[in-house]
Amino acid sequence: MSVYAERLARLREHLAQDGVAAIAVSNPSNVFYLSGFRGSSGALLISGDRAALFSDFRYRLQAKEQTPDYEFIEIPKRLICHLGGQAKAWGIRRLGYEAGHLTCEARGQLAEGAGDAELTPSSPVENLRAAKSPDEVELIREAVRLADEAMEHMVGALRLGAVEREIAFEGEFHMRRTGAEAASFNFIVASGPRSALPHAETTNRRLQPGDLVVIDIGARAHGYCSDVTRTFAIGSADERAREVYSTVYRAQRAAAAAVRAGAVCMEVDAVARSIIADAGYGEAFGHGLGHGVGIDVHEAPRLTKGEEARLSAGNIVTVEPGIYLEGFGGVRLEDMVLVGEDGAETLTGSPMADELPVI
Repeated sequence: MSVYAERLARLREHLAQDGVAAIAVSNPSNVFYLSGFRGSSGALLISGDRAALFSDFRYRLQAKEQTPDYEFIEIPKRLICHLGGQAKAWGIRRLGYEAGHLTCEARGQLAEGAGDAELTPSSPVENLRAAKSPDEVELIREAVRLADEAMEHMVGALRLGAVEREIAFEGEFHMRRTGAEAASFNFIVASGPRSALPHAETTNRRLQPGDLVVIDIGARAHGYCSDVTRTFAIGSADERAREVYSTVYRAQRAAAAAVRAGAVCMEVDAVARSIIADAGYGEAFGHGLGHGVGIDVHEAPRLTKGEEARLSAGNIVTVEPGIYLEGFGGVRLEDMVLVGEDGAETLTGSPMADELPVI
């Protein structure tokens, strides 16, 4: 049985439990997870005994190679409408759909094609994706390795007068040259006061003496992502910068140690948040502690306030507390962590110094 046949079988178990006769899968990441199809236009219709991939002429041969477990249905346009029409042809009376992905217009097209079938929101695929198989873990390890090597290369480019954007380009070129399919996201190289922007856009700013520099990068390999962040100082670091870095470091280490199967997501988040708050920087840590990483760089589960879900073995999450001070700068430290039954394994190999590294 192929890996995709196994995933289909598990999905069908969920559909049967929910009383859903078939599901329309339109999220490209879910399409890839269930079928292996990586084209830019495709959707799946999966019932208890049938599975079809819908796409257009461009992907006829690609689908034959990538999705042998699926029948291929070629359609010229209005993909979602045809998906609904096929469900009607299969006699589906209760059709699940991915409410978090379909637009209102697309849902209307699905309903138009499905006729009298009851449409019901259904999203079991995200839950299936959250726990990684051993094979997926190995693919993610490769993506992590590529990001680690790119980070090392970028650190070598940090110097007074260096340009943020050029450092980012150097890192991405190195990463692609050594085997990455792509970056997981647009690299972040944020220096000086701009390091206080958690998702800063990389610019033509030149590194200046005393700057804090946040580098946040990730590689995509074999369809899977990685995500790592480190923070450095250029030339020198004042007492405040060292204190902020030390606080974030302690929060990151403590939270990573709290990651294990059965841990409540918001309680892991609270471990880091309490350390940062006790140091007087609670208001400067405004995002969640972390998120799942896999086919998407942000997926379930999520380590954040109010999230009552529990971690389970096979989850891979980031642990990335940060402190961001307007007009001064910011610090973020991020590792990827594999959840185990009795603890966790840090996958990230980039060194994380216990004191602010000065370049």
